[in-house]
Amino acid sequence: MKKLTFTLFFALMAVVVFAQDAKKDKRIEEDAIEAKAEFLEDDPSMESFFGSSYGYIILPNVGKGGFGIGGAAGNGVAYQEGSKIGYAKMTQVTIGFQAGGQAYSEVVFFENKEAFDRFKNSKVEMSAQVSAVAAASGASLNAKYVDGVAVFTRTKGGLMYEASVGGQQFKFRED
Repeated sequence: MKKLTFTLFFALMAVVVFAQDAKKDKRIEEDAIEAKAEFLEDDPSMESFFGSSYGYIILPNVGKGGFGIGGAAGNGVAYQEGSKIGYAKMTQVTIGFQAGGQAYSEVVFFENKEAFDRFKNSKVEMSAQVSAVAAASGASLNAKYVDGVAVFTRTKGGLMYEASVGGQQFKFRED
């Protein structure tokens, strides 16, 4: 009887966790749609990146903070040729002069299948040489892919003073 109760308890917990994950994923999807609209509102010419990239990820809510040592993290949605194929998780650790906290949205475009496959295999680590372009009217007109990747950010709030070095790492999870 104890074994059956124990098994039922863990089965019930698994269902609860799954339901919470599904609810969280749905919220991330809704936020990603809203973030895309906000990026396009700031810079309508960014539509060319959305239309021509092989794939992209939208991280609608990234939190960043630090004091000497810092970090950032966010969850998002991965799209291939315009269709949702899964989810992305971004983490970042930075070292250097930094103080404060900030919230922002980020879109990472992948120029071709090779670059997108690196992301899907969790082998995309963006370092200092891949710099993000702040979304603003016309900003995407001069943006270029670096190693098959182009990054745009949109500040949502907070204030961060920063002169630091660090890299972003991405993990992919299929839908």
